[in-house]
Amino acid sequence: MKVLMVNGSTRVGGCTYRALAEVGAVLGDEGVASEIVQLGARPVRDCAGFGCGRCAGVGRCVFDSDAVNKLIEKAEGADGFVFGSPVYYAHPAGQLLAVLDRAFYAGASAFAGKPAAAVTSARRAGTTATLDVLCKYFANAEMPIVSSTYWNMVHGTAVEEAEADAEGLQTMRNLGRRMAWLLKCIEAGRVAGVEPPQAECDAMTNFVR
Repeated sequence: MKVLMVNGSTRVGGCTYRALAEVGAVLGDEGVASEIVQLGARPVRDCAGFGCGRCAGVGRCVFDSDAVNKLIEKAEGADGFVFGSPVYYAHPAGQLLAVLDRAFYAGASAFAGKPAAAVTSARRAGTTATLDVLCKYFANAEMPIVSSTYWNMVHGTAVEEAEADAEGLQTMRNLGRRMAWLLKCIEAGRVAGVEPPQAECDAMTNFVR
């Protein structure tokens, strides 16, 4: 089993990375492999529009000059996910949102049904709003949302300050344990012949008629 953790911060080794690393350490203790993917500081283009349909049924975004298709490829081999983001103006990093818009639309099957969690870091506020935005991607993709003993956040403007957030790091460790437990439960169910439910996808109702 493997958990893919995506660091949506452009800062290498910063507070968001510190939170993800704490989750990863516990996953390792539980026998679950993990990998942190750093999106980096290169520009990421936004989706050209959900109505264009050029990626429908392809499993890849038609724009191949940034991190999106590489993320989809890694997602195909992952069993669970943790997406981390710093807080910018009380919402997730714009780069991460651009990646998720395109990856979840073009590569939906790589994420569907797999457990996921969101992690955020901030100096002070905006963390719960950021978590809310990220978790909506999971809810739309039939992904079980993994919880912890508090909202998944750490506070600090530097790694040293995040290190001092004892409750925040405790929350990350509990998140890692909960993720490992859920993955093992899913695997045990699969061995016992319990298959995931098949969703109905025929109806699509517009609110303007």
